Amino acid sequence: MMEVQPIRDRKVIERMKELMSVDGRSKELLLFTLGINSALRVSDILRLRWGDLKGETIRIKEKKTGKWKEFPITPSVRKVLEEEFPDWREKPDDEFVFVSESNRNRGKVWSRQYVWAFLNEYAKRAGWKEPVGTHTMRKTWGYHAYQAGYPLELIQKVLNHSSPAITLRYIGITREQIFNAYMALSL
Repeated sequence: MMEVQPIRDRKVIERMKELMSVDGRSKELLLFTLGINSALRVSDILRLRWGDLKGETIRIKEKKTGKWKEFPITPSVRKVLEEEFPDWREKPDDEFVFVSESNRNRGKVWSRQYVWAFLNEYAKRAGWKEPVGTHTMRKTWGYHAYQAGYPLELIQKVLNHSSPAITLRYIGITREQIFNAYMALSL
């Protein structure tokens, strides 16, 4: 199994969002924006209902860990909701957000495979060459939080990792970046 990477280039992230919007892929855009702004696993994102998005925060019990996680709905997520779903506040609170149009009557939510496929399609179209998967969204959040200077311990806690070493490996801090730090400091 190939290890997926975070999307390190903000221009690629913006290009992916732009392509999804232009293509009329509103729900895909919402899922991607939620994913890179929440650090949730795709299994937890796919369980979200419209009612979860109507407050200021999202509170969810993580499927993998069984732990509760609460985080704010970021301005970028709110923007997608308001621009792409003008009637989102009127949607039934208990209705799943990411339901296939063709299966809506049967209530089937998207599969992980579908999410993997559209992430790969849009990453490629945006010019990203590294391996992409559903964990790419979580890793992207962690990578950009680290690059923005947030403490590794905070990122570790958000991602629910047991050690800083796991977090560094997970978010794709590379040998080259470590060597660059040595060279830049050159005390």
